[in-house]
Amino acid sequence: MAVKESYAGKINRKLNKKLHVIDVAAGRVPADLVLKNAAYVNVFSNELCRGDIAVAEGLIVGMGEYHGKVEADVGGKIVLPGFIDAHTHFDLDVCSTTTVDDFFSGSRAALRGGTTTVVDFACPNKGETLHQGLELWHKKADGNCCCDYGFHMTIDDWNPGIEAEIDDMYAAGISSFKMYMTYPAMMIGDEAMYHALKKLKEKGGICGVHCENSGVIDALIAEKKAAGQMGVGSHPRTRPDFLEAEAVSRLLRIAQAVDIPVVIVHLTNAAALREVEAARKRGQRVYVETCPQYLVLEDSVYDAPEYSMAARYVCAPPIRKTEDQRVLWAALRKGEIQTVSTDHCSFTLEQKDAGRGDFTKIPGGLPGVENRGELLYTFGVTTRKISLATMCRVLAENPAKLYGMFPRKGVLQDGADADIVVYDPQADHVLRAEDMASLAGYSPYEGFAIRGGIRQVWLRGRLAVEDGFVLAGPDGKYIPRGKCSL
Repeated sequence: MAVKESYAGKINRKLNKKLHVIDVAAGRVPADLVLKNAAYVNVFSNELCRGDIAVAEGLIVGMGEYHGKVEADVGGKIVLPGFIDAHTHFDLDVCSTTTVDDFFSGSRAALRGGTTTVVDFACPNKGETLHQGLELWHKKADGNCCCDYGFHMTIDDWNPGIEAEIDDMYAAGISSFKMYMTYPAMMIGDEAMYHALKKLKEKGGICGVHCENSGVIDALIAEKKAAGQMGVGSHPRTRPDFLEAEAVSRLLRIAQAVDIPVVIVHLTNAAALREVEAARKRGQRVYVETCPQYLVLEDSVYDAPEYSMAARYVCAPPIRKTEDQRVLWAALRKGEIQTVSTDHCSFTLEQKDAGRGDFTKIPGGLPGVENRGELLYTFGVTTRKISLATMCRVLAENPAKLYGMFPRKGVLQDGADADIVVYDPQADHVLRAEDMASLAGYSPYEGFAIRGGIRQVWLRGRLAVEDGFVLAGPDGKYIPRGKCSL
Protein backbone atom coordinates (compact mmCIF):
# COMPACT_ATOMS: atom_id res chain seq x y z
CA MET A 1 0.00 0.00 0.00
CA ALA A 2 1.35 3.40 -0.99
CA VAL A 3 2.02 5.76 1.89
CA LYS A 4 0.17 9.05 1.57
CA GLU A 5 2.52 12.01 1.46
CA SER A 6 2.19 14.33 4.43
CA TYR A 7 1.48 18.02 3.98
CA ALA A 8 4.93 18.87 5.32
CA GLY A 9 6.50 16.33 2.97
CA LYS A 10 4.70 17.86 0.02
CA ILE A 11 5.88 21.36 0.93
CA ASN A 12 9.45 20.12 1.37
CA ARG A 13 9.40 18.31 -1.97
CA LYS A 14 8.20 21.44 -3.79
CA LEU A 15 10.83 23.55 -2.03
CA ASN A 16 13.59 21.16 -3.04
CA LYS A 17 12.41 21.32 -6.65
CA LYS A 18 12.54 25.11 -6.58
CA LEU A 19 16.00 25.08 -5.08
CA HIS A 20 17.15 22.62 -7.72
CA VAL A 21 15.79 24.85 -10.49
CA ILE A 22 17.62 27.85 -9.00
CA ASP A 23 20.88 25.93 -8.73
CA VAL A 24 20.63 24.74 -12.35
CA ALA A 25 19.78 28.23 -13.62
CA ALA A 26 22.81 29.61 -11.80
CA GLY A 27 25.06 26.92 -13.26
CA ARG A 28 25.94 25.43 -9.88
CA VAL A 29 24.68 21.93 -10.76
CA PRO A 30 24.10 20.15 -14.07
CA ALA A 31 20.69 20.48 -15.67
CA ASP A 32 18.41 17.48 -16.05
CA LEU A 33 18.51 18.05 -19.82
CA VAL A 34 20.42 20.42 -22.09
CA LEU A 35 19.66 20.93 -25.77
CA LYS A 36 23.07 21.91 -27.06
CA ASN A 37 23.72 24.37 -29.89
CA ALA A 38 20.06 25.29 -30.26
CA ALA A 39 18.88 27.83 -32.86
CA TYR A 40 15.64 29.34 -31.64
CA VAL A 41 13.55 32.24 -32.85
CA ASN A 42 13.31 35.57 -31.03
CA VAL A 43 9.71 36.57 -31.75
CA PHE A 44 10.47 40.21 -30.94
CA SER A 45 13.34 40.64 -33.39
CA ASN A 46 12.43 37.85 -35.86
CA GLU A 47 16.06 36.72 -35.52
CA LEU A 48 17.47 33.30 -34.79
CA CYS A 49 19.34 33.18 -31.49
CA ARG A 50 21.85 30.48 -30.61
CA GLY A 51 22.75 28.82 -27.33
CA ASP A 52 22.01 25.92 -25.04
CA ILE A 53 18.57 25.39 -23.53
CA ALA A 54 18.69 24.03 -19.98
CA VAL A 55 15.80 22.06 -18.48
CA ALA A 56 15.20 21.10 -14.84
CA GLU A 57 12.09 19.69 -13.18
CA GLY A 58 10.28 19.83 -16.50
CA LEU A 59 10.86 23.59 -16.89
CA ILE A 60 13.11 25.71 -19.08
CA VAL A 61 15.52 27.27 -16.59
CA GLY A 62 18.13 28.96 -18.73
CA MET A 63 19.36 29.77 -22.23
CA GLY A 64 23.07 30.30 -22.76
CA GLU A 65 25.85 27.86 -21.98
CA TYR A 66 24.97 24.86 -19.80
CA HIS A 67 25.92 21.28 -19.01
CA GLY A 68 23.43 18.54 -18.23
CA LYS A 69 23.04 14.99 -17.02
CA VAL A 70 21.51 14.37 -20.45
CA GLU A 71 22.70 16.39 -23.44
CA ALA A 72 21.19 16.37 -26.91
CA ASP A 73 23.00 18.12 -29.75
CA VAL A 74 20.43 19.95 -31.90
CA GLY A 75 22.96 21.81 -34.04
CA GLY A 76 21.66 22.44 -37.56
CA LYS A 77 18.05 22.20 -36.36
CA ILE A 78 15.48 24.85 -35.45
CA VAL A 79 14.10 24.73 -31.92
CA LEU A 80 10.49 25.86 -31.58
CA PRO A 81 8.05 26.13 -28.67
CA GLY A 82 5.65 23.22 -28.40
CA PHE A 83 2.60 23.90 -30.53
CA ILE A 84 -0.87 24.44 -29.09
CA ASP A 85 -3.92 23.27 -31.03
CA ALA A 86 -6.84 25.13 -29.53
CA HIS A 87 -9.47 23.54 -31.77
CA THR A 88 -9.79 19.76 -31.72
CA HIS A 89 -12.76 17.39 -31.57
CA PHE A 90 -11.69 14.07 -30.08
CA ASP A 91 -14.25 11.36 -29.24
CA LEU A 92 -17.16 13.49 -30.45
CA ASP A 93 -20.58 12.05 -31.26
CA VAL A 94 -21.84 13.77 -34.41
CA CYS A 95 -23.98 12.93 -37.45
CA SER A 96 -25.06 9.55 -36.00
CA THR A 97 -21.45 8.43 -35.57
CA THR A 98 -18.35 9.15 -33.46
CA THR A 99 -15.03 10.63 -34.52
CA VAL A 100 -12.53 7.84 -35.06
CA ASP A 101 -9.80 9.58 -33.04
CA ASP A 102 -10.39 9.52 -29.30
CA PHE A 103 -8.16 11.31 -26.82
CA PHE A 104 -5.52 8.57 -26.97
CA SER A 105 -5.09 8.29 -30.73
CA GLY A 106 -5.79 11.99 -31.29
CA SER A 107 -3.21 13.13 -28.76
CA ARG A 108 -0.62 10.71 -30.18
CA ALA A 109 -1.21 12.26 -33.57
CA ALA A 110 -0.95 15.72 -32.03
CA LEU A 111 2.40 14.94 -30.42
CA ARG A 112 3.74 13.48 -33.64
CA GLY A 113 2.99 16.80 -35.27
CA GLY A 114 4.69 18.88 -32.60
CA THR A 115 1.53 19.78 -30.67
CA THR A 116 2.17 19.44 -26.95
CA THR A 117 -1.14 20.90 -25.74
CA VAL A 118 -4.66 20.61 -27.16
CA VAL A 119 -7.79 22.44 -26.10
CA ASP A 120 -10.81 20.32 -26.97
CA PHE A 121 -14.51 21.19 -26.74
CA ALA A 122 -16.62 19.81 -23.93
CA CYS A 123 -20.07 19.47 -25.49
CA PRO A 124 -23.10 18.90 -23.25
CA ASN A 125 -26.08 17.48 -25.09
CA LYS A 126 -29.16 19.65 -25.41
CA GLY A 127 -30.84 19.77 -22.03
CA GLU A 128 -27.71 18.76 -20.09
CA THR A 129 -25.86 20.97 -17.65
CA LEU A 130 -22.37 22.36 -18.19
CA HIS A 131 -21.25 20.25 -15.25
CA GLN A 132 -22.46 17.12 -17.02
CA GLY A 133 -20.55 18.08 -20.16
CA LEU A 134 -17.37 18.78 -18.22
CA GLU A 135 -17.63 15.53 -16.28
CA LEU A 136 -18.06 13.57 -19.51
CA TRP A 137 -15.05 15.17 -21.18
CA HIS A 138 -12.85 14.56 -18.16
CA LYS A 139 -13.96 10.93 -18.28
CA LYS A 140 -12.95 10.77 -21.93
CA ALA A 141 -9.60 12.53 -21.55
CA ASP A 142 -8.22 11.89 -18.06
CA GLY A 143 -5.66 9.10 -18.17
CA ASN A 144 -6.05 8.74 -21.94
CA CYS A 145 -4.29 11.82 -23.31
CA CYS A 146 -0.63 11.65 -24.35
CA CYS A 147 -0.14 15.43 -24.52
CA ASP A 148 -1.32 18.13 -22.12
CA TYR A 149 -4.92 19.25 -22.54
CA GLY A 150 -7.69 21.62 -21.56
CA PHE A 151 -11.31 22.21 -22.53
CA HIS A 152 -13.45 24.96 -23.94
CA MET A 153 -17.05 24.70 -22.76
CA THR A 154 -19.79 24.65 -25.38
CA ILE A 155 -22.89 26.71 -24.61
CA ASP A 156 -25.82 25.40 -26.69
CA ASP A 157 -28.60 26.88 -24.57
CA TRP A 158 -29.08 29.74 -22.13
CA ASN A 159 -31.23 29.71 -19.03
CA PRO A 160 -30.82 30.62 -15.34
CA GLY A 161 -29.40 27.18 -14.57
CA ILE A 162 -26.62 27.42 -17.14
CA GLU A 163 -25.89 31.02 -16.16
CA ALA A 164 -25.44 29.87 -12.56
CA GLU A 165 -22.86 27.29 -13.69
CA ILE A 166 -20.50 29.75 -15.35
CA ASP A 167 -18.69 30.61 -12.11
CA ASP A 168 -18.04 26.91 -11.49
CA MET A 169 -16.52 26.55 -14.96
CA TYR A 170 -13.98 29.25 -14.17
CA ALA A 171 -13.21 27.58 -10.85
CA ALA A 172 -12.53 24.38 -12.81
CA GLY A 173 -9.98 26.12 -15.00
CA ILE A 174 -12.23 26.75 -18.00
CA SER A 175 -12.00 30.36 -19.15
CA SER A 176 -13.10 30.01 -22.78
CA PHE A 177 -16.40 29.02 -24.32
CA LYS A 178 -17.88 28.10 -27.69
CA MET A 179 -21.17 28.94 -29.37
CA TYR A 180 -22.58 27.87 -32.72
CA MET A 181 -24.68 29.88 -35.16
CA THR A 182 -25.45 26.68 -37.10
CA TYR A 183 -26.19 22.97 -36.45
CA PRO A 184 -29.63 22.37 -34.81
CA ALA A 185 -28.17 20.26 -32.00
CA MET A 186 -25.75 23.00 -30.95
CA MET A 187 -26.84 26.38 -32.30
CA ILE A 188 -27.93 29.24 -30.10
CA GLY A 189 -30.10 32.21 -31.06
CA ASP A 190 -29.06 35.84 -31.16
CA GLU A 191 -30.90 36.81 -27.96
CA ALA A 192 -29.43 33.91 -25.99
CA MET A 193 -25.99 34.71 -27.38
CA TYR A 194 -26.33 38.31 -26.22
CA HIS A 195 -27.16 37.25 -22.65
CA ALA A 196 -24.42 34.62 -22.60
CA LEU A 197 -21.81 37.13 -23.77
CA LYS A 198 -22.94 39.56 -21.07
CA LYS A 199 -22.29 36.93 -18.41
CA LEU A 200 -18.91 36.04 -19.88
CA LYS A 201 -17.97 39.71 -19.88
CA GLU A 202 -18.60 39.83 -16.12
CA LYS A 203 -16.04 37.05 -15.68
CA GLY A 204 -13.50 38.36 -18.16
CA GLY A 205 -14.01 35.33 -20.36
CA ILE A 206 -13.54 34.77 -24.06
CA CYS A 207 -15.88 33.03 -26.49
CA GLY A 208 -15.22 31.46 -29.88
CA VAL A 209 -18.09 31.31 -32.35
CA HIS A 210 -18.79 29.14 -35.40
CA CYS A 211 -20.23 31.65 -37.86
CA GLU A 212 -22.58 30.48 -40.61
CA ASN A 213 -26.15 31.54 -41.43
CA SER A 214 -28.06 28.39 -40.52
CA GLY A 215 -31.48 29.46 -41.84
CA VAL A 216 -30.37 30.32 -45.34
CA ILE A 217 -28.11 27.26 -45.49
CA ASP A 218 -31.12 25.08 -44.64
CA ALA A 219 -33.13 26.79 -47.40
CA LEU A 220 -30.36 26.19 -49.94
CA ILE A 221 -30.10 22.55 -48.91
CA ALA A 222 -33.86 22.12 -49.38
CA GLU A 223 -33.57 23.60 -52.89
CA LYS A 224 -30.74 21.21 -53.80
CA LYS A 225 -32.73 18.25 -52.54
CA ALA A 226 -35.80 19.33 -54.49
CA ALA A 227 -33.67 19.54 -57.63
CA GLY A 228 -32.17 16.10 -57.01
CA GLN A 229 -28.66 17.57 -56.67
CA MET A 230 -27.48 15.30 -53.86
CA GLY A 231 -23.80 14.86 -54.74
CA VAL A 232 -20.79 16.14 -52.80
CA GLY A 233 -20.54 19.21 -55.04
CA SER A 234 -23.71 20.60 -53.45
CA HIS A 235 -21.99 20.85 -50.06
CA PRO A 236 -19.91 24.01 -50.73
CA ARG A 237 -22.70 25.53 -52.82
CA THR A 238 -25.09 25.43 -49.85
CA ARG A 239 -22.54 27.04 -47.53
CA PRO A 240 -21.20 29.97 -49.59
CA ASP A 241 -18.63 32.42 -48.30
CA PHE A 242 -21.08 35.33 -48.03
CA LEU A 243 -23.25 33.40 -45.55
CA GLU A 244 -20.20 32.92 -43.36
CA ALA A 245 -19.48 36.65 -43.74
CA GLU A 246 -23.07 37.54 -42.82
CA ALA A 247 -22.88 35.49 -39.63
CA VAL A 248 -19.52 37.05 -38.74
CA SER A 249 -21.04 40.50 -39.19
CA ARG A 250 -24.08 39.63 -37.06
CA LEU A 251 -21.95 38.15 -34.28
CA LEU A 252 -19.71 41.21 -34.23
CA ARG A 253 -22.69 43.54 -33.92
CA ILE A 254 -23.98 41.48 -30.99
CA ALA A 255 -20.50 41.62 -29.44
CA GLN A 256 -20.51 45.38 -30.03
CA ALA A 257 -23.76 45.66 -28.08
CA VAL A 258 -22.16 43.78 -25.18
CA ASP A 259 -18.74 45.44 -25.60
CA ILE A 260 -16.84 42.16 -25.38
CA PRO A 261 -14.01 40.68 -27.46
CA VAL A 262 -14.82 37.47 -29.36
CA VAL A 263 -12.98 34.83 -31.38
CA ILE A 264 -14.02 33.95 -34.93
CA VAL A 265 -13.09 30.29 -35.23
CA HIS A 266 -12.00 28.67 -38.50
CA LEU A 267 -12.46 31.80 -40.65
CA THR A 268 -12.14 30.80 -44.30
CA ASN A 269 -12.49 33.69 -46.69
CA ALA A 270 -11.86 37.29 -47.69
CA ALA A 271 -15.48 38.45 -47.29
CA ALA A 272 -15.60 37.28 -43.66
CA LEU A 273 -12.24 38.91 -42.96
CA ARG A 274 -13.54 42.23 -44.30
CA GLU A 275 -16.28 42.13 -41.65
CA VAL A 276 -13.59 41.65 -38.99
CA GLU A 277 -11.64 44.60 -40.39
CA ALA A 278 -14.76 46.79 -40.25
CA ALA A 279 -15.35 45.85 -36.60
CA ARG A 280 -11.76 46.62 -35.69
CA LYS A 281 -12.10 50.02 -37.32
CA ARG A 282 -15.07 50.61 -34.99
CA GLY A 283 -12.76 49.92 -32.06
CA GLN A 284 -13.79 46.33 -31.35
CA ARG A 285 -11.36 43.65 -30.22
CA VAL A 286 -11.72 40.64 -32.48
CA TYR A 287 -9.50 37.56 -32.56
CA VAL A 288 -9.39 35.31 -35.61
CA GLU A 289 -8.46 31.66 -36.07
CA THR A 290 -7.99 29.90 -39.38
CA CYS A 291 -6.93 26.34 -40.24
CA PRO A 292 -4.37 24.69 -42.55
CA GLN A 293 -7.05 23.30 -44.87
CA TYR A 294 -8.12 26.84 -45.74
CA LEU A 295 -4.52 27.84 -46.41
CA VAL A 296 -3.40 25.00 -48.68
CA LEU A 297 -6.51 23.36 -50.18
CA GLU A 298 -8.96 24.87 -52.67
CA ASP A 299 -12.57 24.15 -53.53
CA SER A 300 -11.94 22.09 -56.66
CA VAL A 301 -11.49 19.12 -54.29
CA TYR A 302 -15.29 18.82 -54.20
CA ASP A 303 -15.43 18.28 -57.95
CA ALA A 304 -13.49 15.00 -57.91
CA PRO A 305 -15.40 12.45 -60.00
CA GLU A 306 -15.00 9.63 -57.49
CA TYR A 307 -17.24 9.98 -54.40
CA SER A 308 -14.71 9.20 -51.67
CA MET A 309 -12.10 11.53 -53.18
CA ALA A 310 -14.57 14.42 -52.83
CA ALA A 311 -16.38 13.40 -49.63
CA ARG A 312 -13.16 13.24 -47.60
CA TYR A 313 -12.94 17.05 -47.79
CA VAL A 314 -16.44 17.77 -46.48
CA CYS A 315 -16.19 20.12 -43.53
CA ALA A 316 -17.96 23.25 -42.34
CA PRO A 317 -17.25 25.88 -43.35
CA PRO A 318 -16.09 24.26 -46.60
CA ILE A 319 -12.80 24.69 -48.43
CA ARG A 320 -12.73 27.99 -50.35
CA LYS A 321 -11.04 29.47 -53.41
CA THR A 322 -7.37 30.09 -54.17
CA GLU A 323 -7.89 33.86 -53.82
CA ASP A 324 -9.11 33.31 -50.26
CA GLN A 325 -5.85 31.48 -49.49
CA ARG A 326 -3.86 34.50 -50.64
CA VAL A 327 -5.90 36.81 -48.40
CA LEU A 328 -5.54 34.53 -45.38
CA TRP A 329 -1.76 34.23 -45.76
CA ALA A 330 -1.46 38.00 -46.03
CA ALA A 331 -3.60 38.43 -42.90
CA LEU A 332 -1.36 36.01 -41.01
CA ARG A 333 1.71 37.93 -42.12
CA LYS A 334 0.20 41.24 -40.95
CA GLY A 335 -1.00 39.84 -37.61
CA GLU A 336 -4.68 40.17 -38.53
CA ILE A 337 -5.21 36.44 -37.91
CA GLN A 338 -3.92 35.43 -34.48
CA THR A 339 -4.03 31.62 -34.43
CA VAL A 340 -3.93 28.61 -36.71
CA SER A 341 -5.67 25.54 -35.28
CA THR A 342 -6.83 22.40 -37.09
CA ASP A 343 -10.48 21.77 -36.21
CA HIS A 344 -9.34 18.14 -36.18
CA CYS A 345 -12.56 16.12 -36.50
CA SER A 346 -11.65 12.79 -38.02
CA PHE A 347 -13.74 10.13 -39.70
CA THR A 348 -12.78 7.13 -41.78
CA LEU A 349 -13.71 6.98 -45.45
CA GLU A 350 -16.16 4.25 -44.48
CA GLN A 351 -17.88 6.72 -42.14
CA LYS A 352 -17.87 9.35 -44.89
CA ASP A 353 -19.59 6.79 -47.13
CA ALA A 354 -22.83 7.37 -45.19
CA GLY A 355 -23.48 10.35 -47.44
CA ARG A 356 -23.64 8.54 -50.77
CA GLY A 357 -26.80 9.84 -52.37
CA ASP A 358 -27.28 12.57 -49.74
CA PHE A 359 -24.44 15.00 -49.10
CA THR A 360 -26.08 16.22 -45.87
CA LYS A 361 -25.35 12.85 -44.25
CA ILE A 362 -21.58 13.02 -44.78
CA PRO A 363 -19.99 13.52 -41.36
CA GLY A 364 -18.17 16.81 -41.62
CA GLY A 365 -14.57 17.18 -40.56
CA LEU A 366 -10.96 16.52 -41.49
CA PRO A 367 -7.95 14.95 -39.76
CA GLY A 368 -4.98 17.26 -39.52
CA VAL A 369 -3.67 17.61 -36.00
CA GLU A 370 -0.34 16.01 -36.90
CA ASN A 371 0.37 17.99 -40.08
CA ARG A 372 -0.21 21.61 -39.05
CA GLY A 373 3.36 22.64 -38.16
CA GLU A 374 4.97 21.05 -41.20
CA LEU A 375 2.34 22.58 -43.52
CA LEU A 376 2.89 26.09 -42.16
CA TYR A 377 6.66 25.73 -42.40
CA THR A 378 6.50 24.37 -45.95
CA PHE A 379 3.84 26.61 -47.49
CA GLY A 380 4.32 29.64 -45.27
CA VAL A 381 7.88 30.02 -44.01
CA THR A 382 9.87 28.57 -46.90
CA THR A 383 7.78 30.52 -49.44
CA ARG A 384 8.20 33.69 -47.35
CA LYS A 385 4.47 34.20 -46.96
CA ILE A 386 5.13 34.35 -43.20
CA SER A 387 8.24 34.51 -41.04
CA LEU A 388 9.40 31.80 -38.68
CA ALA A 389 8.54 34.15 -35.82
CA THR A 390 4.98 34.48 -37.12
CA MET A 391 4.72 30.71 -37.29
CA CYS A 392 5.75 30.50 -33.63
CA ARG A 393 3.22 33.16 -32.68
CA VAL A 394 0.20 31.62 -34.40
CA LEU A 395 1.00 28.03 -33.40
CA ALA A 396 2.17 28.59 -29.82
CA GLU A 397 2.47 32.02 -28.23
CA ASN A 398 -0.82 33.55 -29.36
CA PRO A 399 -3.06 30.57 -28.46
CA ALA A 400 -1.30 30.39 -25.08
CA LYS A 401 -2.09 34.06 -24.45
CA LEU A 402 -5.58 33.95 -25.93
CA TYR A 403 -6.63 30.98 -23.82
CA GLY A 404 -4.92 31.76 -20.53
CA MET A 405 -1.88 29.46 -20.57
CA PHE A 406 0.90 32.02 -21.02
CA PRO A 407 3.73 32.04 -19.94
CA ARG A 408 3.51 28.42 -18.79
CA LYS A 409 2.90 27.36 -22.37
CA GLY A 410 3.64 28.73 -25.81
CA VAL A 411 7.12 30.17 -25.40
CA LEU A 412 10.77 29.26 -24.94
CA GLN A 413 11.72 31.24 -21.87
CA ASP A 414 12.77 30.72 -18.27
CA GLY A 415 9.98 29.25 -16.15
CA ALA A 416 7.92 27.87 -19.03
CA ASP A 417 7.13 24.19 -19.40
CA ALA A 418 9.86 22.51 -21.43
CA ASP A 419 7.53 21.80 -24.37
CA ILE A 420 9.94 21.87 -27.29
CA VAL A 421 9.87 20.95 -30.99
CA VAL A 422 13.13 20.21 -32.80
CA TYR A 423 12.64 20.86 -36.52
CA ASP A 424 15.16 19.62 -39.08
CA PRO A 425 15.15 21.85 -42.21
CA GLN A 426 16.90 19.06 -44.14
CA ALA A 427 14.40 16.28 -43.39
CA ASP A 428 12.25 16.67 -46.52
CA HIS A 429 9.54 14.05 -46.92
CA VAL A 430 6.16 13.31 -48.47
CA LEU A 431 2.98 13.09 -46.40
CA ARG A 432 1.46 9.61 -46.54
CA ALA A 433 -1.57 8.25 -44.73
CA GLU A 434 0.29 5.06 -43.91
CA ASP A 435 2.70 7.03 -41.73
CA MET A 436 -0.01 8.81 -39.72
CA ALA A 437 -0.87 8.23 -36.07
CA SER A 438 -4.46 9.34 -36.66
CA LEU A 439 -6.91 6.47 -37.15
CA ALA A 440 -8.70 8.19 -40.04
CA GLY A 441 -6.86 6.01 -42.55
CA TYR A 442 -6.37 8.83 -45.02
CA SER A 443 -4.79 12.27 -45.13
CA PRO A 444 -6.33 15.32 -46.84
CA TYR A 445 -2.72 16.26 -47.62
CA GLU A 446 -1.71 12.93 -49.19
CA GLY A 447 1.32 13.32 -51.42
CA PHE A 448 2.19 16.84 -50.27
CA ALA A 449 5.95 17.43 -50.42
CA ILE A 450 7.09 18.77 -47.06
CA ARG A 451 10.19 20.90 -46.54
CA GLY A 452 12.07 19.65 -43.50
CA GLY A 453 10.41 17.68 -40.73
CA ILE A 454 9.96 17.23 -36.99
CA ARG A 455 12.85 15.27 -35.46
CA GLN A 456 11.98 15.46 -31.77
CA VAL A 457 9.20 16.62 -29.50
CA TRP A 458 9.80 17.17 -25.79
CA LEU A 459 6.86 17.36 -23.38
CA ARG A 460 7.73 18.98 -20.07
CA GLY A 461 11.35 17.97 -20.57
CA ARG A 462 10.67 14.35 -21.53
CA LEU A 463 11.31 13.00 -25.00
CA ALA A 464 7.84 12.31 -26.43
CA VAL A 465 8.56 11.85 -30.15
CA GLU A 466 11.71 10.93 -32.04
CA ASP A 467 11.95 10.54 -35.81
CA GLY A 468 8.21 10.05 -36.15
CA PHE A 469 7.88 7.49 -33.36
CA VAL A 470 5.65 8.49 -30.45
CA LEU A 471 7.36 7.48 -27.21
CA ALA A 472 4.99 9.12 -24.72
CA GLY A 473 2.23 7.24 -23.00
CA PRO A 474 -1.14 8.61 -21.85
CA ASP A 475 0.24 10.76 -19.06
CA GLY A 476 -0.74 14.21 -20.34
CA LYS A 477 -1.80 16.73 -17.70
CA TYR A 478 -5.00 18.72 -17.50
CA ILE A 479 -4.09 22.41 -17.73
CA PRO A 480 -6.40 24.78 -15.81
CA ARG A 481 -6.46 28.09 -17.63
CA GLY A 482 -6.76 31.75 -16.69
CA LYS A 483 -7.88 34.87 -18.51
CA CYS A 484 -6.92 36.03 -21.98
CA SER A 485 -3.71 38.09 -22.09
CA LEU A 486 -3.46 38.66 -25.83
